[in-house]
Amino acid sequence: MLLTGIHSGSAYTNRVDPGQKRAGMTGDWCWDAGLIRAQMAGRFVPGCRVDSCRDDGWVAEPIIVDAARNTSASSRRRAWVPMKVSEGSPTVGGMRILHTSDWHIGRTFHGVDLLSDQECSLRAIADLVAAEQVDVVVLPGDVYDRSIPSADAIAVCNRGFEAIRAAGATIVATSGNHDSPTRLGALGTFAAAGGLHLRCGIAEVARPVMVSDSHGEVAFYGIPYLEPEITRAELGVPQARSHAEILDAAMGLIRGDLAQRTGVRSVVLAHAFVVGGEATGSERSISVGGVETVPLAAFAGIDYVALGHLHSPQTLSESVRYSGSPLPYSFGERSHRKAVWIVELDAGGLSAVTRHELPVVRGLSQLSGTLDELLRAPEHAAAEQDYVSATLTDHTRPVDALRKLRERFPHAVHVEWERPEGNPELHYRERVHGRRDTEIAQSFLTDVRGAPTSGEMNWLERALAAAVREKDGPVRAPAVAVEGGPVRGSRRAAKVDAHSQSDTGDSAHSDPAFGGTAESDARPIADDGSTRLSGDGELDGDPGLFGLVPPESDGGAAELTA
Repeated sequence: MLLTGIHSGSAYTNRVDPGQKRAGMTGDWCWDAGLIRAQMAGRFVPGCRVDSCRDDGWVAEPIIVDAARNTSASSRRRAWVPMKVSEGSPTVGGMRILHTSDWHIGRTFHGVDLLSDQECSLRAIADLVAAEQVDVVVLPGDVYDRSIPSADAIAVCNRGFEAIRAAGATIVATSGNHDSPTRLGALGTFAAAGGLHLRCGIAEVARPVMVSDSHGEVAFYGIPYLEPEITRAELGVPQARSHAEILDAAMGLIRGDLAQRTGVRSVVLAHAFVVGGEATGSERSISVGGVETVPLAAFAGIDYVALGHLHSPQTLSESVRYSGSPLPYSFGERSHRKAVWIVELDAGGLSAVTRHELPVVRGLSQLSGTLDELLRAPEHAAAEQDYVSATLTDHTRPVDALRKLRERFPHAVHVEWERPEGNPELHYRERVHGRRDTEIAQSFLTDVRGAPTSGEMNWLERALAAAVREKDGPVRAPAVAVEGGPVRGSRRAAKVDAHSQSDTGDSAHSDPAFGGTAESDARPIADDGSTRLSGDGELDGDPGLFGLVPPESDGGAAELTA
């Protein structure tokens, strides 16, 4: 008799002493943390207890548990969680599959680390696996949020996988558009020995994970996210440009493999945007390389299709579904109830699909009102432990609003200010129609940093007046030599022209046509390119507000004549 399982993250197989084998016990055993499941006289015993076990994995004197009541004289004080057999041994009855996706381990939410929330959601999935006696968990892509996840993210993900395996399920997962297929699948062969099967490359598309139940075998095919530009040659469709063409080629490989297997039921995992699905706003676009959507008909003939990529649970057909992410990743998902699907297969294929909602780790709330209202109003008490996005409607922009909000809402993550008298639907043309330039500029300054002072308005009016005179006055010529000698004019005007020529690399300061050299005409300019004020309060250096210089009393702009 063989003893197989996982202990401290390592897979192993040991042989049980035949002398310790109870009469009538046949078949393989699965062991994990002292819990086993045995096949006895052609039927399964839902749970067994191992009284003792050595460090090398050898077990002594298993105590058989009553199949009907899951109890025995030695286990009445405790309910033992039944363990499932490994892929190599059949499951009694139909197969139960849990469909989850888009874990995005390592993702942040408006700058807030979500690892603790994600670990809670993975524990909830593992608990559901144990409670519902799930045989296989499928995870179609976006295991991680980044192609190079942090060490902490990897640790959280590994603990999630370990908890699901300890609950008794085999895991089949693919890479998504957020994952690095090379990194995620690097230890795929080793992980498969422990019950985690990763499908991250084209070469593995037509290599299914075979799992048995009392009705025969089920083939689990994994289609990772396939970028058309990168994968079309390897798939043998060099002309393909869209995701639909690429997916058709991958499904062709799967159907070719299925045709060689008689009486095998099929499950396909795919990370794609299927026509009929609705995005939530937190998904990354996969449209690079062609049209991003694929038709539902591409999956015809498959018993169940577990989709990933979209973050809300959706049913496209009875056998084609999105499970959505286990956590909300945008405020647009605040009304969603996150869930997983539990799929049941019988001898004829798909027999039932049940939705199981996941617990809410932390709610999302969007609030609107003045800062004082949000801090005091009792109707917002229910949001105090939620992630909060607040829209402030104060007449003036509140100072340090986020810090003040966190005094009541410690998990506030986003604040924006919306002037109550403003009309965001008004078009720019309508907002400025019939208004003077000074009024428009004043409104702009007020919106971005507060109302300008009277002195600032004086500078603004002078700058606008100079702009009008420059527009209506003589045309400035480029920096070229003019017949009759150098052009005379104000040195300040030459400075403006020099600035206008800077993009082409010309410098009017050093051109004789502007009546001087760079050394004689240069003005002090701040390191950041801003305007400086000289000791008498006059503008010095680069042009001022809007790139204009206030008018001078010594003749204004230079006039050029040919």
